[in-house]
Amino acid sequence: MNDAIAVLISFAYVFATLGVAELVRRLARLPTEFTRKFVHVAVGMWAFGTAALFSTVWGALIPPLAFVGLNYLSYRRGLFAAMETGDKTNLGTVYFPLAFAGLIALFFETNRALMVIALMPMTWGDAFAAIIGKRWGRHQYAVLGAQRSLEGSAAMLLFSLLGAVLAGLALGLAAPNAVVLGSALAVAATLVEALSVRGLDNLFVPAACAAVCSALQGLAVV
Repeated sequence: MNDAIAVLISFAYVFATLGVAELVRRLARLPTEFTRKFVHVAVGMWAFGTAALFSTVWGALIPPLAFVGLNYLSYRRGLFAAMETGDKTNLGTVYFPLAFAGLIALFFETNRALMVIALMPMTWGDAFAAIIGKRWGRHQYAVLGAQRSLEGSAAMLLFSLLGAVLAGLALGLAAPNAVVLGSALAVAATLVEALSVRGLDNLFVPAACAAVCSALQGLAVV
């Protein structure tokens, strides 16, 4: 597909996601935390669209880099209420597309499957860690002044594993390879997420996953 068309589709997808999230938030009076995680997962899953639609790495980089700027404006001005926390110490919405751009730069031209798989722990693990940790987190621990829960970390581990393994299988990896790679990613992502504060997990977890994928790239032969 022509990269210009792919860029337009990418923007349409993200803005449609934001529109649906904001509509649901207002009609159902849901907390922003819920709709923010909905946007987080939906945008993360666009890694599959990026891998399928773009022809060049330069075209693929345009949407995430554009949203680094747009999300920063939203962080400052509250443009996209459905994904903002209101916490001015948390730049997670800016870090996430920046991390995605980094994965594109690393893997788009060599192994697009790794580009997608490396984003899944952040996409699924982080979202469910926040939801389950806040709702059912009873066993608390503190890291660098930030509160975590064993329940949230367990959710991070489980959903990072499921997201990475299922993505690997969907992209053609052999089942044993998908499980080994997914397990390594899940452990790395959970440890890094536990040590990250102020939204930096959106940057550091994909970075850790990129390092694991680079070390184990022999498992991702499609």
